[in-house]
Amino acid sequence: MFQDFDRLIGTKGGIYLCMMAIIGGGPAGGSAAIYTAKAGKKTIIIDSDQGVTKRALLYNHYGVVEITGPDLVAVGLNQAKHFGAEVAETKVTSITKHAEGFTLATENGEFEAKQIILATGFLTDLADSLGLATKPGTEPRVKTIFDVDAAGKTNVEGVWATGTCAGFSVHTIITAGDGAKVAINLISELNGERYVDHDVLK
Repeated sequence: MFQDFDRLIGTKGGIYLCMMAIIGGGPAGGSAAIYTAKAGKKTIIIDSDQGVTKRALLYNHYGVVEITGPDLVAVGLNQAKHFGAEVAETKVTSITKHAEGFTLATENGEFEAKQIILATGFLTDLADSLGLATKPGTEPRVKTIFDVDAAGKTNVEGVWATGTCAGFSVHTIITAGDGAKVAINLISELNGERYVDHDVLK
């Protein structure tokens, strides 16, 4: 199931190592991964295929006349892969913080990451394993969200959250935009200066 993660930071004792682990491969997570991977931060997207976008038909996504949710997600993940991100189809069951970063236990093995972006949509079940602060959600059918600051940081250093699980509207254009915002904030912090990613016509 796993691809060749030796192209990331490497492996240690069968555990895959990376700079950036993004949990959730919907519009928020995929968008974040495009930016982190394009910025040269070795990125893995861990996705359990539980996102609600897979059931959507979209007529309101800016710049696209009509697209299905599954197609939107597939295009976004392919963009992230184009810039070097890897995708693992499995479910994260717990996260443990240690001196060098985090260990993510999944149904198919373990990963170690320096930074984590949570893009888990309606799901906040990882909060307890890491001591993440939560609060009541404000969007319809969203009961609980991660408590984040304006940049997307949670109360645990090195863990960020984006999209619906961070309190933003379920609309894909909004969650994708928030994923990009949080990724840019994270990259800027790692680089020690404000990061800007612009391509220009030749």
